[in-house]
Amino acid sequence: MNVNNFVPGILLDLYDLAGGGKEHYSWEMKMLCTLIVVITGGAFTSLGADEFFYSHIEPILRKRCFECHSHETKMKAGLSLDSKSGWEKGGDSGPAIKPGNLTESILIRMVNWSDEDHQMPPKNKLPNEEIALLEKWVKRGAPDPRIIKVSQKNSLDWWSLKPLKRSDVPDGEHPIDYFVQAKLNEKNLKPSQKADRRSLARRLYVDLHGLLPTSKEVDIFVKEENSKAWESLIDELLSSPRYGERWARHWLDTIHFADSHGCEHDVKRPNAWRFRDYVISRLNEDVPWDRFIKEQLAPDVFYPDEPELMAGLGFIAAGPLELSRAGTAPVTFDYLDRDDIVSQTMSAFVSTTANCARCHAHKFDPVSQEDYYSLQAVFAGVGKGDIEFEPSGEVMNRRKELELIIATNPKEEPQLFLKKRYIDIVNEWEKTQSKQKKNHWTTLKPEIFVSSGGATLSIQNDSSIFASGPMSDQEEYVISSSIALDKLSAVRIEALKDKRLPKGGPGRADNGNLHLSEVELHWFPSEAKEAIKLPIKRASASFDQDGWTAKHAIDGDSKSGWAIYPNVNKSHQIILELENQVDTSDGGRLVLTLKQNFPPKHYIGRTRISVTDAENGVVNLLPERVVRKLSIPRSQRSIKEKALIASIALKEYATTEIKKLPLKEVVYGVSSSWSHAKKLEKPQLPKVVHILKRGDIDKPLREVGPGALAVIPNLAGRFGIKDPNNESAKRAALAQWIADSENPLTWRSIVNRVWLYHFGVGLTDTPNDFGRMGSKPTHPELLDWLAIWFRDEANGSLKALHKLILTSHTWQQTSLDNANSGDSDNRFLWRMNRRRLDAEAYRDSALSMAGKLDLTMGGPGIEQFKKNKGPQSTPSLDYSAFDWTSDEAKRRSIYRVVWRGIPDPFMESLDFPDLSILTGKRGFSVSALQSLSLYNNDFVMQVSQWMADKVNGQTDAVSQVVEECWQRKPTNEELEIFENYTKSHGLDALCRVLYNSNEFLFVD
Repeated sequence: MNVNNFVPGILLDLYDLAGGGKEHYSWEMKMLCTLIVVITGGAFTSLGADEFFYSHIEPILRKRCFECHSHETKMKAGLSLDSKSGWEKGGDSGPAIKPGNLTESILIRMVNWSDEDHQMPPKNKLPNEEIALLEKWVKRGAPDPRIIKVSQKNSLDWWSLKPLKRSDVPDGEHPIDYFVQAKLNEKNLKPSQKADRRSLARRLYVDLHGLLPTSKEVDIFVKEENSKAWESLIDELLSSPRYGERWARHWLDTIHFADSHGCEHDVKRPNAWRFRDYVISRLNEDVPWDRFIKEQLAPDVFYPDEPELMAGLGFIAAGPLELSRAGTAPVTFDYLDRDDIVSQTMSAFVSTTANCARCHAHKFDPVSQEDYYSLQAVFAGVGKGDIEFEPSGEVMNRRKELELIIATNPKEEPQLFLKKRYIDIVNEWEKTQSKQKKNHWTTLKPEIFVSSGGATLSIQNDSSIFASGPMSDQEEYVISSSIALDKLSAVRIEALKDKRLPKGGPGRADNGNLHLSEVELHWFPSEAKEAIKLPIKRASASFDQDGWTAKHAIDGDSKSGWAIYPNVNKSHQIILELENQVDTSDGGRLVLTLKQNFPPKHYIGRTRISVTDAENGVVNLLPERVVRKLSIPRSQRSIKEKALIASIALKEYATTEIKKLPLKEVVYGVSSSWSHAKKLEKPQLPKVVHILKRGDIDKPLREVGPGALAVIPNLAGRFGIKDPNNESAKRAALAQWIADSENPLTWRSIVNRVWLYHFGVGLTDTPNDFGRMGSKPTHPELLDWLAIWFRDEANGSLKALHKLILTSHTWQQTSLDNANSGDSDNRFLWRMNRRRLDAEAYRDSALSMAGKLDLTMGGPGIEQFKKNKGPQSTPSLDYSAFDWTSDEAKRRSIYRVVWRGIPDPFMESLDFPDLSILTGKRGFSVSALQSLSLYNNDFVMQVSQWMADKVNGQTDAVSQVVEECWQRKPTNEELEIFENYTKSHGLDALCRVLYNSNEFLFVD
């Protein structure tokens, strides 16, 4: 190893990984390089050359001489200065630089403008100091550490980009076994024998349900003699809701979904769980894969009549959200957030590392900067946040109908209220109004009446209250009285005209008006120490001033209210119908608070209070004009009169009915109404996206429109969206591009992922990267056959794909080693890979064996920790303080809250992934920490106690717990050892040993 070359390369690579660019060295990096040179006595001469090149020469070549296009710095006549190999090869005129020779270096002649026909840059000559630097560099031998390892001349000359190619499979052959056997023959390897039924059952239950089977379930299958028993068991497990819970976790890993933001402000997303439930539901329903793609990228476009699918938009918002820079650098924040969305979408659906083209064209794959920023443009109109959606299409349509009734003016759309389906509702309402005239109102005799604003309140002969004297800027009347009724259903407040008031009242304002801002009702039962606040269901008035209606007197806004101008010098009334009837038979007092705060000095001059016990809402007060119209026989009413009456009836009906509808649901997703984690007053327009020179936010080059990869044959790389402000159309276009049958990446990607979770290793072992830096498939013909079959014959059914894999001999092989030594990693599948339970399967199986697993589905996540306030917005989580005896401890692990930046130490020890990053596949580690966790963790100790309690007192208790954990009876030798151990340490201690045993941890 040449240390002189190795150390500088490491330093520069580390700096690049940290997010810098070699031409953007920070002073800290330069100081580090300088210190290394000083400490080593200048031994690392190549470091100085690299530092000189990246600090001085590369910026000139890249930034000053040539325009950046597709992130390749090009000169005329085919010359590229993007790497050393580029200028060494040169263009049509040969090599651009001859190291050490200025006169024979074409580049030097061009930048000096020595030749009128070849001048670079063509518009403005480089400054003399930059030319001098280039000359100095060439004299020193033109040291250039930049090496492009992969030529992109033939972009499609790569397996994942080529069109899918189907190979023929002989009749009667299982296609998977056919291709695997062909590869084994090629490698001179032999397949292993079929695993025993117990092992197959354990393997199948864990694969499809994430749970070890019970001993009873294994015993039933082992004894089943039906030749179709295996297929029947597969079908049974696939039809169970446990399947969706298991495979949803795989998808959530893939898209780094969690219940908190992550990053510096790692706060919880209370409504993220609805996306998790959406994924479980859709996998259980086995929606076709192309539809699943569309549902997660643009359900609002593709399935507008199924609003419950809006929960799928949680996909786009699944990743972290960096809030620390949101307030100071919103543009940067947008780009970084979209970068994660682009990375997630392309990795998950098409196994492509498009984000590698953020600062330059992808160095290994045919992904240009324009491709990358076109993908960013797809998501430039949305931000992450809580979005509302209807629980079903039926509810959505019903709500729309009722909202339309409430919002429509009968003068403008009379026919809406005269539709046949509304006739019975209107007729019934008219009958109710005739009954209302018989309602009896009982006038209250105020016992206490006070003014907060200094007015003088005096009782009148008719039990009304008259206000006189000073008027402050704000006023409240508090009126209290007993009630001579057994029930209270509504309260009437009359504002009475009076000659003593300006313009005859009924208000004290100079123009006779009043403004009743808010009304509050309280009931004090006899001898009660506290009042009961009475919710008001509806308010109606004899007359409403434009913009100041009865409804505004109960809306909670102190700057709105009920008013009556210009209808002054007349008495008016407002009726308040209670949400529920109040039992007043035991006596008590009613207290009314009439708030009159805005605008000032618009107070009621004379008021009288009445109550009623009328039922069924028949106390609603009608405007005078409607009362007059009702007196006209139906046959003599005009269309306008009929529409007016019907509108009053239907608006009242709609207001009541809309409250009966289920509330809208909320998911943490994406919407144009969110930006920088804040809800906007109105939806934003999509932002303009530019290609950024070297990924620098301060150096935009040119605007790009929405698109994807331009390299896929038969698929347009740019989306022709007619309306640039149509945000949803861009997401829909990307979804269509991904789900297209001609996109080979999509169909190869998903079948490889499914294969990975069944075998532990994919046909290509880099599920998120099908590019040149990823691994090539071990069985390319099989991968293509599966992709085509899944797309065309299985119609994108994951369950069909599962069954195809699970019925193959390849999957059913034993995992025991045999004599094959030429493939120790088992890349060619001559045996089954031995698999350990993952974190969730371990925890859920332990609960299941103990008989404590709660199979309740869905709902908000379970916080299996104690949460306390942290020093900033991120809380402090204590996993050790959680009560493992609680009901929340028994739910399946898929329903636990996953805090992105504060992981559960127990789950982490079993390789639960870091969801701050994309997880194509989980790691596998073996450490002492795992054994310690599995033996001493509070959860394990609690579930061991549950297991012991389950069989406590039975003569064969030891045998039972062994059989539950291992799905087989213990041998005589094992039984003797375990019984002796139990006598010394207790049955719960034995359960801890079993939960930590290889036979429990490893499927077969």
